[in-house]
Amino acid sequence: MRRDIVRLWLWFVPLLWLAHALGYLVHEYAHSIAAWALGFKANPLALDYGHLSVQNLALLSDIDENVDYRAIFAAGHGYLAAMVAVAGVLLGNGIFYLISRKLYSLAKERNRPAQALFALLFCLMNVGNFLAYVPVRTFATHADMAHVEAGLHISPWWIATILGAPFAAAILHFFARLLPDAHGYLFPDGFISQVMLVLVSAFTVFVFFGSAGLRGYGEASHWISIASSCGLFPLAAILCWPRSREQIHIP
Repeated sequence: MRRDIVRLWLWFVPLLWLAHALGYLVHEYAHSIAAWALGFKANPLALDYGHLSVQNLALLSDIDENVDYRAIFAAGHGYLAAMVAVAGVLLGNGIFYLISRKLYSLAKERNRPAQALFALLFCLMNVGNFLAYVPVRTFATHADMAHVEAGLHISPWWIATILGAPFAAAILHFFARLLPDAHGYLFPDGFISQVMLVLVSAFTVFVFFGSAGLRGYGEASHWISIASSCGLFPLAAILCWPRSREQIHIP
């Protein structure tokens, strides 16, 4: 059993990187494919892939959807610009959130821990994106959610309500159901490993993704990010904290 735990942790970092990369790419490709399908791009695979740097290789931070929203708005197609803008988080991350949940269930049924770990981490990245956009950057004056609001002529509170409810449900399901099931399955006798998985998961969603609005997105996004990092991160870690074997009462 100890050898299995070591093997899983050896896989953890590359799987975490791969899950983040896929979560990022499905988001950007969803924007690009939506723009192509609506006639605003010639090539759906033509992202702006940025520079060859350590930071871009690690976090894909220079990669962008390469969609000209100004041209779409200038042509009087604001509602179509809104569809392209929301496609990233709603279709890209939304569809693959559901797929990753199914992949986790299948991997667990077939007793394939490494595959289950990857599915869990991929799901983690998708729910992290949910938070990063709603509510963290919902009240910003630029970027995806601002394009949706401008294209549909709606208040950001509509976005916070309509998308916020299912996104919050997905995040809650991850931390209340999926994560506890996963740390029990992946590390049944490894209390420390369970704790580490909980901390990494809570940090990824509420600090790494939750801090997306700290700079450059306005005061509302800034304070939502502060609340996420300083409030929701420790709260999620406490609520998901695994019980040690000594604490489990077996009648």
